[in-house]
Amino acid sequence: MLVPHSDLVEGPQPLVEGPQPMEGSTLHLYLNLVHLYQCICMHVGEWDQQTILGQWKTRRVTEPQASRFTWMIENFSRLNVKKLYSEVFIVGSYKWRVLIFPKGNNVEYLSMYLDVADAATLPYGWNRYAQFSLAVVNQMHSKYTVKKDTQHQFNQRESDWGFTSFMPLSELYDPSKGYLVNDTCVIEADVAVRKIIDYWTYDSKKETGYVGLKNQGATCYMNSLLQTLYHIPYFRKAVYHMPTTENDMPSGSIPLALQSLFYKLQYNDTSVATKELTKSFGWDTYDSFMQHDVQELNRVLCEKLEDKMKGTVVEGTIQKLFEGHHMNYIECINVDFKSTRKESFYDLQLDVKGCKDVYASFDKYVEVERLEGDNKYHAEEHGLQDAKKGVLFIDFPPVLQLQLKRFEYDFMRDTMVKINDRYEFPLELDLDRENGKYLSPEADRSVRNLYTLHSVLVHSGGVHGGHYYAFIRPTLSDQWYKFDDERVTKEDVRRALEEQYGGEEELPQTNPGYNNTPFKFTKYSNAYMLVYIRVGDKDKIICDVDEKDIAEHLRMRLKKEQEEKEDKRRYKAQAHLYTIIKVARDEDLKEQIGQDIYFDLVDHDKVRSFRIQKQTPFNLFKEEVAREFGIPVQFQRYWIWAKRQNHTYRPNRPLTPQEEAQTVGALRDVSNKAHNAELKLFLEVEHGQDLHPVPPPDKNKEDILLFFKLYDPEKEELRYVGRSFVKSSGKPMEILTKINELAGFAPDEEIELFEEIKFEPTVMCERLDRRASFRFSQIEDGDIICFQKKPLPEGEEKFRYPDVPSFLEYVKNRQIVHFRALERPKEDEFCLELAKNHTYDDVVERVAQHLGLDDPSKIRLTPHNCYSQQPKPNPIKYRSIDRLLDMLIHYNQISDILYYEVLDIPLPELQCLKTLKVAFHHATKDEAIVLNIRLPRQSTVGDVLNEIKTKVELSHPNAELRLLEVFYHKIYKIFPLNEKIENINDQYWTLRAEEIPEEEKNLGPNSRLIHVYHFTKENAQNQVQVQNFGEPFFLVIHEGENLANVKVRIQKKLQVPDEEFSKWKFAFLSLGRPEYLEDSDIVSSRFQRRDVYGAWEQYLGLEHSDTTPKRAYATNQNRHTFEKPVKIYN
Repeated sequence: MLVPHSDLVEGPQPLVEGPQPMEGSTLHLYLNLVHLYQCICMHVGEWDQQTILGQWKTRRVTEPQASRFTWMIENFSRLNVKKLYSEVFIVGSYKWRVLIFPKGNNVEYLSMYLDVADAATLPYGWNRYAQFSLAVVNQMHSKYTVKKDTQHQFNQRESDWGFTSFMPLSELYDPSKGYLVNDTCVIEADVAVRKIIDYWTYDSKKETGYVGLKNQGATCYMNSLLQTLYHIPYFRKAVYHMPTTENDMPSGSIPLALQSLFYKLQYNDTSVATKELTKSFGWDTYDSFMQHDVQELNRVLCEKLEDKMKGTVVEGTIQKLFEGHHMNYIECINVDFKSTRKESFYDLQLDVKGCKDVYASFDKYVEVERLEGDNKYHAEEHGLQDAKKGVLFIDFPPVLQLQLKRFEYDFMRDTMVKINDRYEFPLELDLDRENGKYLSPEADRSVRNLYTLHSVLVHSGGVHGGHYYAFIRPTLSDQWYKFDDERVTKEDVRRALEEQYGGEEELPQTNPGYNNTPFKFTKYSNAYMLVYIRVGDKDKIICDVDEKDIAEHLRMRLKKEQEEKEDKRRYKAQAHLYTIIKVARDEDLKEQIGQDIYFDLVDHDKVRSFRIQKQTPFNLFKEEVAREFGIPVQFQRYWIWAKRQNHTYRPNRPLTPQEEAQTVGALRDVSNKAHNAELKLFLEVEHGQDLHPVPPPDKNKEDILLFFKLYDPEKEELRYVGRSFVKSSGKPMEILTKINELAGFAPDEEIELFEEIKFEPTVMCERLDRRASFRFSQIEDGDIICFQKKPLPEGEEKFRYPDVPSFLEYVKNRQIVHFRALERPKEDEFCLELAKNHTYDDVVERVAQHLGLDDPSKIRLTPHNCYSQQPKPNPIKYRSIDRLLDMLIHYNQISDILYYEVLDIPLPELQCLKTLKVAFHHATKDEAIVLNIRLPRQSTVGDVLNEIKTKVELSHPNAELRLLEVFYHKIYKIFPLNEKIENINDQYWTLRAEEIPEEEKNLGPNSRLIHVYHFTKENAQNQVQVQNFGEPFFLVIHEGENLANVKVRIQKKLQVPDEEFSKWKFAFLSLGRPEYLEDSDIVSSRFQRRDVYGAWEQYLGLEHSDTTPKRAYATNQNRHTFEKPVKIYN
């Protein structure tokens, strides 16, 4: 078919903008940008911010060079010009001048601007950034000087910037005001110039000596921590000395992956990838796109390294660097009794809310709490006593990690919030201050606890996402560096400290004449973690780390990697000197058609390619082909491929002798409109009777080169059988014998012919009229003729795809789908070959047929999430998606997985109902029963409980039930009986039904209903890590009842044997911090409020080991993880 070749040029078109005004008020624009940035910080995750702010991040300004220019203008009132320029002055190697309109720029005000003096001669695309102030000096009283400041990025369109309404002319020209003295006006310009860094060309190593880490999607939190740890040389040296072998693979060994990463940070010239390290953690792509918490990753990584260092020469390094100890004490006031407990910490969590700086946080940390009144301490043989309770430090570690509590739970709003309050931290931190107020009596006072700041980890954004980066001074010199993923820049101490305090920032007044009220906005970028190094240990911690610290096998491995990378770089750098020539032959077509491809003729990525210097004559290239394929030069003929407008790619014409006389580079330029480095050719070789090459036949305009594919409907097989020249005036019927010969058929075999026209976006394959000439049928060079034996009448029904068009349609749309049962989402149950254009009904019918199910409407399908490798939260509604392809698409990816369920009623009926999965807990039996309650959507919780009563055995006929919401082993809600079930979500938390105990129904005026939870305390690096488990429950406690009585009732309720129960500890927990209780403690005194407490507030904790078997329903907390903790699996 005659199809035009595509010569369209794609790409951006120029954008033309008109001239811009000189007015200098940028306040409105700036406020909009501030508002946009705040929204971004508060509401989007890291990769979204990077997308939206990408243009802002490609540029940055360096620290300014500043200067003042003073301009004295004599005979000012007699000036008779509209505008006046000052002499040229230079700031930051740039030429500037001040421009004034003495009588105003069409206003009754002095107009004044800063102007780029050499704008007319600067090269295309120039720009420069300046902060500046302009002033008219009051020569009588300097405090009345009129001064205004702004900033601007100057460019070709905006080469001047300033204030049209600087000050009223009436004031300026009034001699009594002091602005004109002896008819002289004094103007001052303070200009600070920042050079703009273009990060497309920025070289971190060259500018700073350090390199960054690549972001895998949302791993900036990890990058900032890794840079901090790397720049603690003692830590880096210990990592290098962890034993690894040349047989280890970085992706399976955390020590080797970390060694490799640190080596590359130390010796690479460009940013380093972290994929090997995250693979060694056992993370998949999804984990890399989940933003986690720096503090949590720090603890988990250090725990893992501590474990990996055991039994090696560097065992104990983590403790030596980061471990400190504090003492929890309770001291009686009126009797001589003191209880102490020593605990270790690897980092300290400091309050930000209500504290102005680090010292205030430490003051709060060691604050003494009074235990008196109802809250007295039970002191063994002394009974209840007034006491004081607190924490003091026994020793601090050489490297002190301070985690700032920027995120807190807001009880009023029932949500997590970020604390953006201003919080200061010093460059030097003295923890011996005020005579060692933070130290315990047993602390070694000979150790000087003076620390210097090493790094500041910053979180920019809100509670639901944001971006992390770090300010570090690797050698503790005055020079700070900002490590922001791939980019490293030099920074001053102000940017590392004051600008990361948080709080509010006042916007500079761009036009104070209009509004003197300063505009303030919250700074969403602020310090989140601080690392201090003890001054006395500085020389030991900031030690030299060189190649002798790195294992020989690691050096060799990484040098080899570097050499391979350098070879690739060199190959790429020299690519412009070479052309890649891809040569397709008949052998490639035979090998690929019907195997790798069905449409067109060849996959060019799978043919032999030659890398040839552009200056090489094409005839020399032909000699190389002769050596490679054994085909003498005189028997080679080359055809240029062309991309047609219908998206097919076919041989278009043979090269002319003139073209073959050119160089390879010139020939590529002629043939390739896309101007890439490739030249694609088809090598035509003719063979004689003895199968040896012969010279190619002469070709004139009448000759057409056609390619032939044979289809076998019985085998459902398509294959390439050869090519042939035909005359454009000839007819297909004249070459039937030749085609039969290609196929190996009898000369008189009846065959049908089809032209393969296109396959994108849909297949087009039409029957070829054997009686019409090729010219009439618009057949041209490179066209494809598909043919097959003429089917017998019964063949139409015998074969699935009886002809070429139906087979190509099938090949185009076929899709192998892996079906998984929804309750077993990791395992393939069966595979079906379907078509992308199958309807919803087609798909469920095939699934039902495979499962032997009579009613396909009982099949419910759920799509696959390609990122999480999990089922999507919501199943596909009945007939809501038209085609199979739409069921498989997830954003820009096509999955081949669907999940299925077999329902007990048809899906259309089920969609009118609400199904809730409820775990029913019997009053006396241990095991819970999981019920699927299905009711109309308008039903209430009361209806659910009535339905449950018909399905379970109750302790007595009049038992009352309640429905609870349980999440991570805590009770969050008791549902009111009249609440509609339509909005109840059982996907992320467990719904639990239980009988209401009689004692709760008859709650006395002085009784309390409290939450009781099971917990363990993990050996985490910070002071308290409480982990809840098991089934939470309510308990009634009575006024004046002590713990001993409560324990008896709990043991009876839970039926725990005496021996095991004796090991349990009991604690009052408030906001996750346990306060252990004695048998004589009055429990009700801890729970002062009358109502049922929220799960996050206060509860009675039962501390014991988790030996309970996991309930079947509990593992399905639910189909998808609600919150994913940081885990390192290997």
